[in-house]
Amino acid sequence: MDALVMFPVLFLLIFLGFPVAFALMSVAFVFGVMMFDMAAFFQFTQKVEEVASNFVLAAVPLFVFMGAMLERSGIAESLFSAVHLWTRRLPGGLAVGTVVMCIIFAASTGVIGATETVVGLLAIPPMMRFKYRNSLISGTICAGGSLGTIIPPSVVVVVLGPIADVSIGDLMVGMIFPGLILSGLYIAYILIYCLIDKEAGPRMPAGEDDPPLAEKLLITVKALLPPALMIVAVLGSIMAGIAAPTEAAALGALGSILLTLLYRRFTFGLFWEALLKTLTITSMIMLILLAGSLFTGVFAATGGMAVMRDLLEAVNLGPWGMIFLFLGLVFIAGFFLEWISILLIFVPLFMPFVNAAGFDPLWFSMLILIMIQTSYLTPPMAPAIFYLRGIAPPEMTLQQMYRGVIPFILLQVVVLAVVMIFPELVTWLPDQLLGFK
Repeated sequence: MDALVMFPVLFLLIFLGFPVAFALMSVAFVFGVMMFDMAAFFQFTQKVEEVASNFVLAAVPLFVFMGAMLERSGIAESLFSAVHLWTRRLPGGLAVGTVVMCIIFAASTGVIGATETVVGLLAIPPMMRFKYRNSLISGTICAGGSLGTIIPPSVVVVVLGPIADVSIGDLMVGMIFPGLILSGLYIAYILIYCLIDKEAGPRMPAGEDDPPLAEKLLITVKALLPPALMIVAVLGSIMAGIAAPTEAAALGALGSILLTLLYRRFTFGLFWEALLKTLTITSMIMLILLAGSLFTGVFAATGGMAVMRDLLEAVNLGPWGMIFLFLGLVFIAGFFLEWISILLIFVPLFMPFVNAAGFDPLWFSMLILIMIQTSYLTPPMAPAIFYLRGIAPPEMTLQQMYRGVIPFILLQVVVLAVVMIFPELVTWLPDQLLGFK
């Protein structure tokens, strides 16, 4: 049972405030040396080499750089104006337009914090000016901003693929339908809610400054063309089988530079800031990846997988009971841990049992992604709420933010159930486009 003791020690260190990477490394080091003496260092060096030589992970800095450049490219401002030309007359039209903008921006960047911050800064002032309810504003921006988890391209997927031993290309294509369903439910909820309670999201009155249809179409085409080109460059190249995910990420990074030049925003200062942000975020992700690899390596070497198998057989939940148990653990972990810690601690432990039970690993990986999406909104950690707190005015309280995200969490649970019942929503498109099966 020595292996299972690693988890209480790990969570104790995390709750005491130790950074997750150092907590994982410390526990792996202590238990590895205790069990294997100096031989543990050979395992550690092997794990370092595995992470360092994994070329798939080169997509992480490329996607992060792409998001950092697009934050400053001017795309968001143009999109905001164009999308709201079409949605502002609807009930809750500003909130609907914000979700649409989040979908497009998430499909262009793949970086969640970038989407929420940029969209929030643009969307909060007009929604407050037209007396939208603060809880609706909060829920819309938090839920819409976190769509980058379930809408490709996604940095989360680049990390999840190697850990779950699932093709990143299959994951990116497989998440298209669940992402669109979730986005559609967000929009439907806002429309219905604002139809029932007209005070929550008032319609904007018609104005004399409304452009004619031809002008609206021209504005929309100009605003949508750059992100559409980005989406085609990244996702289109993967779906067409022209480029591997890492190569597609490189195309996206190049495209983000070209867009800043197109919008005349490029400066060497901006480029340097994007490089620094990329270095900071990538270093954090790679350090935690290495730490998680060391932890799971020691856990497996000390017989942890056999102990888990015996426990699951003793509990006798059956295959579906096991799936619900795993997803429940991820959901609870989402209250306290950030997404990368959840992936690194739990996914390597779950996947052997999922594969042994005969479940599709791509399908299960998508369920994990939906639960990760939920973790962005669930307190007390709730990264989406922390992002919003940093840009929201003082009159928007934390209580309103927590209340606002609850309906969106319930919608995510609905999508989770739909994907569980209909696995083809995940597997059909990769099968058609990439020969998944």
